[in-house]
Amino acid sequence: MAAARPVDARARSRAVLHWLDWIGCVAAGARAPVSDAMRRLQLTPGMPCSTPSLLGMAQDAWHATLLDAGPANVEEMDDMHRQAILHPGPVIMPALAGLARQGALSTAQTLDAVVRGYEIMIRVGRAVGTRHYYFWHNTATAGVFGAAAACADALQLSPDQAVWALGNAGTKAAGLWQVRLEPVMSKQLHTAHAAWAGRTAASLAAAGFTGPERILEGDRGFFAAMCPGADIEAVSRTEKDWLIHETSFKPWPACRHTHATIDCVLAMREQGMGGPLRFDACEVESFSDALGICDNPQPRTRTEAKFSLQYCVAVAAAMGPLRPEFFDEAFFLRPDLVEAAKRVKLKPSAAIDDAYPDHYGARVTFHLRDGETRAHEVKDSLGDPERPMTAEALFDKARMLMAYGAVPEERAEEVIQAARSLLDAPPAALAAPFPKALLAPLFAFS
Repeated sequence: MAAARPVDARARSRAVLHWLDWIGCVAAGARAPVSDAMRRLQLTPGMPCSTPSLLGMAQDAWHATLLDAGPANVEEMDDMHRQAILHPGPVIMPALAGLARQGALSTAQTLDAVVRGYEIMIRVGRAVGTRHYYFWHNTATAGVFGAAAACADALQLSPDQAVWALGNAGTKAAGLWQVRLEPVMSKQLHTAHAAWAGRTAASLAAAGFTGPERILEGDRGFFAAMCPGADIEAVSRTEKDWLIHETSFKPWPACRHTHATIDCVLAMREQGMGGPLRFDACEVESFSDALGICDNPQPRTRTEAKFSLQYCVAVAAAMGPLRPEFFDEAFFLRPDLVEAAKRVKLKPSAAIDDAYPDHYGARVTFHLRDGETRAHEVKDSLGDPERPMTAEALFDKARMLMAYGAVPEERAEEVIQAARSLLDAPPAALAAPFPKALLAPLFAFS
């Protein structure tokens, strides 16, 4: 199978950047109410917290996975694969972090497992079909397979054991999109469940626990039950390179479907020497999913603001490159931004829609108050393979997210330097245990 081939140095370096990106996303999500609820969880009242996670000490391994996975998608800055429409980092990394903290994994083992976990998760995700995404959260459903594959690789399971792990993980595939239609915290449970289900399935397989061989394509398997119109051949399609290289990084703290639009607005700000864009009207053309998911001219919560094309245009036009704090209540309820969002109109574009999901594009037209009309179009969003972010830009992103999450500056720099040192690590460093700085708590919560 394609995922069994050797992992090269370039793919390992890419895995390091995704690991750092995950840490930054968890750190920024730490201040959200959902993270407080997760920290307060008492699985066994009175039992001390003795298991490490990024958010501090947890009661046990499941609690640690919840703390490592749940907050990672709060800020909507977690990595993404476009065709599969899923976010591998918040699932793969927490599953592997739990194993690595036990001290049994080398750096090479951990990074190789990241690459192979991404490979399987993306392959399953791109095969599920569009109807699956209507009801099911691909990150959760395909995520169980990615976490199981990553942990099976890290635990060096035999081929039969790896099949058992994937089979039993597949029986736990879940995550319904009803959570997106109500103001609830449930989406943050999806990533944690997927990570834990995959890790548990791999650990059970290592102990000899068998699982179904045809969980994907069987008569009552995953594709038959949950994926009408599935492209099953996409699971095994030959690729030129590891699919982790096709996974996008997200520079802006909003739904990925808003990013091309944000990029257009920022480009036009730069055309005007970087100052605010004061406009009477604005038209946004984008793909159908962007308009269907992110059409909200009057957001009333932080999450709604992140899923509002209108608000993203208004705040980017006024403030420039978006930061997490721009989605706090002090901004999204600010009268001038509320009024500006009302002047943004959305309309579909057949050409942009035809290119989706291979390309997430947008075209934005401003009718400025000085009488000028200004327009800009992008075919791909910043952070996509066609418009990659540099390593330094990703270090800056991680630094910004950790600062927003109130990670002590010294601890944040320790994380960044540990990641930086692995990008060009010599063989001796790869044979050493995975760096503790990339596993240890970011905070002193107990």
